[in-house]
Amino acid sequence: MDQPVCKLTLVYLPASEAHIVELMLNADPPLQGFTTFEAEGHGHSFSNATMRERVRGRIARGMLIVVLPRVRVPSLLDEIRVKAAIADLVYWVEPVDAFGRLAPVTASSHGADTVTE
Repeated sequence: MDQPVCKLTLVYLPASEAHIVELMLNADPPLQGFTTFEAEGHGHSFSNATMRERVRGRIARGMLIVVLPRVRVPSLLDEIRVKAAIADLVYWVEPVDAFGRLAPVTASSHGADTVTE
């Protein structure tokens, strides 16, 4: 990526996951990929928590993380705001110093097969 990138994290109610994932899969311009996982929220407000969540002291949440060009964040957040209208959606943006894919190391790339005596 030639442009500075950042990490956008979205935290939402589990019931909203299918909607937010569909929106992200159909984002325009397309995103390169993202990761979702289950999480638990801890905090002071349990007004919308189920009885089970109140007893446990944590609230079920979904999380989505995407690394994208920093300039893309405002338009993506606007798209989510307009098309998704998800209640209790929380987000934050963090800088990314480096981003890439690691290729597996092979014996030939490590010099293991070139022994000289």
